[in-house]
Amino acid sequence: MFPSVNEQMDIIKRGTEEIIPEDELVRKIESSINFNKPLIIKEGFDPTAPDLHIGHMVTIRKLKQFQGLGHTVVFLIGDFTGLVGDPSGRLETRKMMSREEIEKNAQTYREQIFKVLDPHKTVIRFNSEWLGKLTVYDFMELSSKYTVARMLERDDFKKRHDDKKDISIIEFLYCLLQGYDSVALKADVELGGTDQKFNLLTARNIQKRYGVEPQVIITMPLLVGTDGLEKMSKSLGNYIGINESPSEIYGKVLSINDELIIPYFIHATEVSDGEIKKFKKDLKDDSVNPRDLKRRLAREIVSLYHGKSEAVKAEEEFDKIFVKKQTPTEMDEFRIDRNEKIWIVKLLTLTNMCKSSSEAKRLIKQGGVTINGSRVNDPEIDIEFNKEAILKVGKRKFLKVVPK
Repeated sequence: MFPSVNEQMDIIKRGTEEIIPEDELVRKIESSINFNKPLIIKEGFDPTAPDLHIGHMVTIRKLKQFQGLGHTVVFLIGDFTGLVGDPSGRLETRKMMSREEIEKNAQTYREQIFKVLDPHKTVIRFNSEWLGKLTVYDFMELSSKYTVARMLERDDFKKRHDDKKDISIIEFLYCLLQGYDSVALKADVELGGTDQKFNLLTARNIQKRYGVEPQVIITMPLLVGTDGLEKMSKSLGNYIGINESPSEIYGKVLSINDELIIPYFIHATEVSDGEIKKFKKDLKDDSVNPRDLKRRLAREIVSLYHGKSEAVKAEEEFDKIFVKKQTPTEMDEFRIDRNEKIWIVKLLTLTNMCKSSSEAKRLIKQGGVTINGSRVNDPEIDIEFNKEAILKVGKRKFLKVVPK
């Protein structure tokens, strides 16, 4: 039994940016109820990076809502389109990835999505199943379904064209291939971020050209990253990864700007609309400290991916470090030969406390590196450890150095 049309639409519309066209979605749901047949809800992800973050989860959590309504969710891993790379929002051609990179990342996606989606109600497909079988003739036929003029209507291509920057033919093919995915799956609904609108609408047109009933598209807002400026992205370093430790997630949420509190509650948690409405009012009339709401927000997000008990522990750990100024209960250890001297910059990069020597030097000069609470000021210094020491980098990175 499916919920009524109105009940389904109330749930589906929560937090969405656009439903195109909404009347078609209502009709599809009515047909689904009448024929007791679930809709096919599709979302595709190109495995171009190994980790998913809470920005990705905005649409994945919407997929979960569709599962709760009784529909079939197809989580499509773009192992074929990932070789091409989505040109959406790009001002230059992406570098093509290797099959090995794609396959490695795809495996991590399987593991991560089931933190949210029900594995028993999720169909995982790879678009190489059909795209890898297309012949040259098939590609020619697919290419004939769309025009260059229509392609140049999309903002990113238009800007690159106007700026006389290269646009490869393979990039034109990308949204056609994504559209063909919807043909192969006979998708009734496809989800994506607002930056995917052109691709999703193109898929509707491609379905029509192949005689398949066109999908309804649902776009979701892009979650702004922890910097408060750009959309959440690992490459920009403003992300909160769902596989990060509870303490790391908690700390990152506490660091966001106050303006992001409500958007994060809406798009990154399962807190009710009624509570969120109250939070908005409380923030406006200053009846609540924004930091208290951030603590609630951090607990909610950690709970989604690690459970409530881990959220409580993360909060206790945060208070221990940042309120009581104590060291963490648990931290990684690095063993070094007793009385061996090591260049501080080498130590920071060797232990992955810093990504590069330049980052290590910059943090030292900014006063962001301490050993047993004493600031390291000289990036050229050699350090000798004859007893255990606590190395701290930035606000949240701790390492126990143990001489052997």
